[in-house]
Amino acid sequence: MNHIKKSLTILAAMAAMAAFATAADAPNFSGTWKLNVDKSTFGPIPPPTSGTRKVDHKDPNLTVETAQSSAMGDQNTTMKLTTDGKETTNDMMGNPVKCTAKWDGAALVISESLDFQGTAVTINDKWTLSDDGKTLTSATHIVSPQGEFDLTQIFEKQ
Repeated sequence: MNHIKKSLTILAAMAAMAAFATAADAPNFSGTWKLNVDKSTFGPIPPPTSGTRKVDHKDPNLTVETAQSSAMGDQNTTMKLTTDGKETTNDMMGNPVKCTAKWDGAALVISESLDFQGTAVTINDKWTLSDDGKTLTSATHIVSPQGEFDLTQIFEKQ
């Protein structure tokens, strides 16, 4: 019986250390990030001419302001998320978007689902930060009735 107690204590300590290690590995994405269009890939979507992301990250709270210009005009969005996996609802071009964000090691995985004019769309976005903290990579997988595709956006810290 005593060795079971000891084993449970060791398991609890290991779980606590693992949780602490995961939190310690989580980067802070705060800053102003400029899209490097030439290093990014956009799949079937026409690339924007420019883009920026302003990120305010005080874990678990994350606010992302995105400004993008393209041949179709300018688009500005603000998303408020929490990195603890709780669902938030944001607005994208007048449509409610249900979002969750959670850590996967040092990567932040953001999942979004929306109904865009009767069309269900899901977006899974994985954010990673370079070792020097100067490059934010956003690897996105989009699923819609028209098909699935991937895009990768490379942002450089300003």
